[in-house]
Amino acid sequence: MGKKSKILIVDDTELILEIMAAYLEEYQCETGKNGIEGIKKAKEFKPDLIFLDVVMPGMDGFQTCKILKEDPETSRIPVVMVTSLSDEESRIKGLESGANEFLIKPVNRTELLVRTKNLLKIKEYEDFLLEYNKILENKVEERTIDLKNSYVETIQRLTIAAEYKDPNTAKHIRRISHYVRFMAKMFDYSDEEADIMFYASPMHDIGKIGVPDYILLKEDKLTGSELEIMQSHPLIGAKILSNSNSPILKSAEKFALYHHERWDGTGYPFRLKGKDIPFEGRIMMMADQYDALRMKRPYKPEYSHKKAVDIIKNGDERTSPQHFDPEVLELFLEFNHFFEEIYDSYSDET
Repeated sequence: MGKKSKILIVDDTELILEIMAAYLEEYQCETGKNGIEGIKKAKEFKPDLIFLDVVMPGMDGFQTCKILKEDPETSRIPVVMVTSLSDEESRIKGLESGANEFLIKPVNRTELLVRTKNLLKIKEYEDFLLEYNKILENKVEERTIDLKNSYVETIQRLTIAAEYKDPNTAKHIRRISHYVRFMAKMFDYSDEEADIMFYASPMHDIGKIGVPDYILLKEDKLTGSELEIMQSHPLIGAKILSNSNSPILKSAEKFALYHHERWDGTGYPFRLKGKDIPFEGRIMMMADQYDALRMKRPYKPEYSHKKAVDIIKNGDERTSPQHFDPEVLELFLEFNHFFEEIYDSYSDET
């Protein structure tokens, strides 16, 4: 035998409570004698349907119904107003207070049972839809997590490929993610947008897969032709990442293509200037340059944080403050200790 539906009957007349409870004996019934008690019982008893008298001392049925419908705990419970008032104005007032149906006193047993069954079926269907939507939302959330994990795995596999070409790349790309998310948040990008950049930015150097080892790992100065090949890696990376519908891979394509463009137009591959360079390229120029200064490279020793900041601020033979978006440079100089913390936190990873 199935679980009995629960019905709450609220009326200030004891005889009416008894009659209606008798008519509805096949259901689990609870009663209340006024509006305040009705509201309390609705929260405790959690009925599937409420029959509510209109004319009661103190809080009338209209006020009681309005309170029930405005409370998230009870708003979805159907309410039938039971009244001797049959005028149009009372019906409109009842509808405005949130009533679902009306019954006119004296209550007809057959009409009461038919209305009850119909409203309980509607309530059951609404409950089913609500539960089903929750299940769907959970499935969508699970699927979203699965998709996100798939993207992360793709990134990891691509960066593993890059690690084979340059053993210093592994730690570098992990730190880059954190520099980039920090700057995106400081420029008021949403959490979702910053997370996309966090996952996309490690792929900025994926184009180095197409650069021969003898150039990538060369300790001496590159020849003109070798430099030309090295400077092709943004185009190679963008080609690898192009034509995707994924927001992460679209963002990664921008990081790959524009991360060597400079604010003053002396970068590559397109020699873009100023804000013609997408935001991803402008923040990556800072993140990449700071991290490269800190790291030991074939052509330079590892620099301290203090020296790296000084070079970015004042320039040296390779770096000029004119290379950076002035707003990004200002942000870096003000919050450079966060860059130091990120570098130190992810320098010992294997």
